[in-house]
Amino acid sequence: MDESNELVRQREKKLEALRARGLDPFGGRFPVTHWARPLHARLGAAGEEELKGAGPVSVAGRIVALRHHGRSCFAHLMDYTGRVQLYARADQLADDYARFTDLDLGDFIGVAGEMFRTRTGELTVAVKGFTFLAKSLRPLPEKWHGLKDVETRYRQRYVDLIVNPETREIFLLRARIVAALRGFLDARGFVEVETPMMQPIPGGAIARPFKTHHNALGMDLYLRIAPELYLKRLVVGGFDRVYEINRNFRNEGISTQHNPEFTMLEFYQAYADYTDLMELTEALFVELAQSLKGSLRLTWGEHAIDLTPPWRRLPFFAGLSEALGVDVTPATDPAAVARAAAARGIAHAGGPAWKLWKDVFEALIEPTLVQPTFVVDFPIELSPLAKKKRDDPLLVDRFELFVGRRELANAYSELNDPEDQLARFHEQAALQARGDDEAHWLDEDYVRALEYGLPPAAGEGIGIDRLVMLLADQPSIREVILFPHLRPEPAP
Repeated sequence: MDESNELVRQREKKLEALRARGLDPFGGRFPVTHWARPLHARLGAAGEEELKGAGPVSVAGRIVALRHHGRSCFAHLMDYTGRVQLYARADQLADDYARFTDLDLGDFIGVAGEMFRTRTGELTVAVKGFTFLAKSLRPLPEKWHGLKDVETRYRQRYVDLIVNPETREIFLLRARIVAALRGFLDARGFVEVETPMMQPIPGGAIARPFKTHHNALGMDLYLRIAPELYLKRLVVGGFDRVYEINRNFRNEGISTQHNPEFTMLEFYQAYADYTDLMELTEALFVELAQSLKGSLRLTWGEHAIDLTPPWRRLPFFAGLSEALGVDVTPATDPAAVARAAAARGIAHAGGPAWKLWKDVFEALIEPTLVQPTFVVDFPIELSPLAKKKRDDPLLVDRFELFVGRRELANAYSELNDPEDQLARFHEQAALQARGDDEAHWLDEDYVRALEYGLPPAAGEGIGIDRLVMLLADQPSIREVILFPHLRPEPAP
């Protein structure tokens, strides 16, 4: 017999026994007066007299530990803030004591009692009475083994959160990070907005979109790959500083670095360029690290990261030249670049030079970018929405921020010339016609918006999931997304 099925049957019998006694196994409202973490913060160092004077408390949560000692019983109750110990005695609870000791791990109860400290010094609630709130029909993973299988943790995140406190801390930290991002931008005059998640034309990035259909309108729509073009429409409309914490969707592979649904912070600042955003980004990361981690020196996997500004600035082609050992510029013969790349194990099957540049960058340069580094001045072919450099029109005012070998942010001075933008859209459309399903789409309405006038501006996207990975020291994006996408669960 399957042991887990037998445990479920035992719990189902207890469920029926509760109903037979006229008790609701899935109760209702309970008046909570205190939560575990604030209770420890307030009374953790209190003396006996202060505890006696604290008065009665009402706590509620899930039973996650239960230890019987004959006529007394210790338990741990977990709420959304943490855990608090309970102490129940037969002479205090009378007939209800047997009900208390019959609880299963995972059951929800509400408790009324007084605070005291045990001989070992642990802050504890002396149970004067309790209310059954919800029956748990499935046993929690064993105490000493826990929920360790990675895929099971992701599929059953609800169990992961119950039994692995470190998982809870990651997502509490994530919430604080998002709140801090909002606070940072709000304090600098940025306005938070919302833009469409279903778009008739997917734009703002080079990526393959998800496609759906709206029946009432009789039209195809696409889940957004980026909010960029809508946010810049708002800058045209007079929102000089604007941001969105947004969900994006890209129909691409799944890995420890990529999830098809992910969260970005994207913001735009009028009358600024990409150098202004480099300074703003340094200030943002410094404030986050100091306020949430207490230090600018962090550990991310095997890397010791120092966020102290100023950060290194590496021109794209200078990086290529250093990596290949030959001088590379946008005008360098692609065959010469291909030979130098081949000597370092990077094969090139032909095609445009920019694809070779991109392959070399990803293979030879990205793995070296451990400390915070702004890679700047990208080739125009890789940046269809960025402004050309005044002193070299083959390059654009753009940076990507790398930390711990991972890209965390992308930014550029915005292209605000409608004729130039239209020409680049047509170049992207030509790539799409030749089968490139990640090429940027032609968006005539966006060009029309530019024709009304977009002031000089700079914009940036920061991957919130990867930012949480950095600050929480996590190696996989799935550890910082509550419900990451996975392959279908195998049939039993």
